[in-house]
Amino acid sequence: MITAIVQGWLRIAFWKRVAGGFLLGALLGWLLGPVAQTWFAPLGTLYVTLIKMIATPLVFFAVLAAISRLHGQGSVMALSGRTFLWFAVTASLAVMVGLGTAMLLQPGIGLGELSAASDYVVKVVPSPVQVLLDVVPANPFAALAEGRILQVIFFAGLLGFALVKLGDKAARLRELAGEASDAMIQVTRFVLEMTPLGTFGLIAALVGSYGFERLLPLGWFVLTIFVACAVHIVVVYGGLLLAHGLNPLRFFKGAAGAMQVAFATSSSFASMPAAMRAISDNLGVNRDYVAFAVPLGASIKMDGCGAIYPAVTSLFVAQYFQIDLTVSQYFVILLASVLGSFGTAGVPGTAIVMVTLVLSAAGLPLEGIGYIVAIDRVIDMMRTMTNVTGQMLVPVLVARETGLLDVEAFQRAAAVDGSLAVGDHTRT
Repeated sequence: MITAIVQGWLRIAFWKRVAGGFLLGALLGWLLGPVAQTWFAPLGTLYVTLIKMIATPLVFFAVLAAISRLHGQGSVMALSGRTFLWFAVTASLAVMVGLGTAMLLQPGIGLGELSAASDYVVKVVPSPVQVLLDVVPANPFAALAEGRILQVIFFAGLLGFALVKLGDKAARLRELAGEASDAMIQVTRFVLEMTPLGTFGLIAALVGSYGFERLLPLGWFVLTIFVACAVHIVVVYGGLLLAHGLNPLRFFKGAAGAMQVAFATSSSFASMPAAMRAISDNLGVNRDYVAFAVPLGASIKMDGCGAIYPAVTSLFVAQYFQIDLTVSQYFVILLASVLGSFGTAGVPGTAIVMVTLVLSAAGLPLEGIGYIVAIDRVIDMMRTMTNVTGQMLVPVLVARETGLLDVEAFQRAAAVDGSLAVGDHTRT
C-alpha cells in the first residue's frame, strides 16, 4: 500500500509536486498566521540543511572529476573566458532592465515617511584584493567543512590539474573521483525528492510570519523588483536563447524544477544541485562543463541580487530623497553593479553588500537601505530565482557556442517533463 502511494506520488511531474507544496503552504500560512512559523518552519529548515549537506561534496567531486578528465589547461581557460564574458554581458543587461523598470514604475515616489529597521547596520564591503585572497583556502579541509564554494572550486581544480599532470600514475585516483561524483549525484536525487515538502514548510512559515501589513507600505517597490526580474528572465534570457537558435520554452521547461527550488529557498547555494542536474540531465549540457560553470555561477553570477536589485534600489533611494541622478551616476551604477557582483563573490548577504557598494559609489544616502531590509526575504525569492536562471542560462549558451550542447537532448527531454531537472527515476 505504502509502496503504491510512493510510486504514484513519484509519477506526478516534479514541478507539479513543488507547485502543490507551494500553494498549500501559502494557503495554510495565510489561514494560520504566525503560528505557521512554529509548526512548519522546521520542515523548511530540514530541507535547506539537507541541501547544504550535499552541495559542498557534490561540487568538490564534480569539479575534481571534470578537471581530471580534461586533456589540457587550454580548453578550461577558453571555456572560462567565454563563461565570464557572458556573465558580464547578462549582468549589464540586467542592470539596464532594473534601471528602466524603476524609471517607469517609480517605486520611491509618494511613499510619505518610512521608518527604518531598528537593527539595520551598514555592511562593510571588503576590498577587491581581500576578496581575491579569500579565494585561496589556507586550509582546504576547513573550506570543505564550512562550505566556502569558491575555495572548494579552487582546491578541487588545482587537484584535478595535478591528476592530469600525473597521467597514468593517477589513473585509479581519477577513476575514483568519477565514481565519487556519480555517488554524490545519486545522493542529490534522493535529497531533492524532499523539495515539495521543503517548499511547503518554507512558504507556509514565510507567509504566516510576514502577513500583508509589512508589505503594503513598500508594495510598489516589491512589485518593481518582481516585474524587473520577470522581464529579464522572459525577454532578455528568452531573446538570447532565440539568438542562439534555441527554443526558450524548452529551456524554461527543463529549468523549471531548479527555478522552483531557488524561489522557495532564496539561496543560490542551496539551488546549485538542482541547477546542475537541470542543465546536464535535462537540457543536454556537457556534464564536465556543468561541474565547473554552475558552482562558479552560484558564487559570482547574481543578475537578481547583484544587478537588478542594486539598480532598482538606487533609483528608489534617489526618488525617495528627491535626488536627480546625472548621466555619470547612472554609469557608475551600471559599472559598480557589474564589477561588484564579481568582487563580492562569497561574501555573506550579497544583495545588501551590493546595494551598499552601489549606493556608495553613486553618492546616494546609505540610510535608504534601512527602509527596505524588513521586506528583504520576500524580495529575495524572486531575486534568487533570477540568479539561478542566469546561472543555468549562461552554460547553455556557452555549450551551444562550443559544441558542448546535445541539441537533441535539449529538444527532447525538456519537451517531455521538467521533473527530469531534479531526478529521473528511470536513469541508472
